[in-house]
Amino acid sequence: MPVRQGGGHVHAPLKALGGGVTRTQLKPRERSVATVAALVAMYRLEQLLFHFKRALDNGLCVDELAEVITHLAFYSGWPAAASARNFLSELQACLPIRQEKSLMPFA
Repeated sequence: MPVRQGGGHVHAPLKALGGGVTRTQLKPRERSVATVAALVAMYRLEQLLFHFKRALDNGLCVDELAEVITHLAFYSGWPAAASARNFLSELQACLPIRQEKSLMPFA
């Protein structure tokens, strides 16, 4: 089913998912926070690594991603947050020094 966006233009939902997202209401950094949060909350681990990397490319640091996960633990549950945290720790081990920051334990 088509989705009507601003200006009356109609897009198929899958077209928007295919990388053609050109909406400007959110900056890429903000969009990455929302995407990571949704994936953690929905326990979509298979998508997390790609979006963690994209979030880093969009200006987030590992500590900020860890904080998003910690915050979500209270809303999406500890198992989902712990699994996401494990993925983030694995990614952190592969990062160059400039992006790496220490992961703090859950507060």
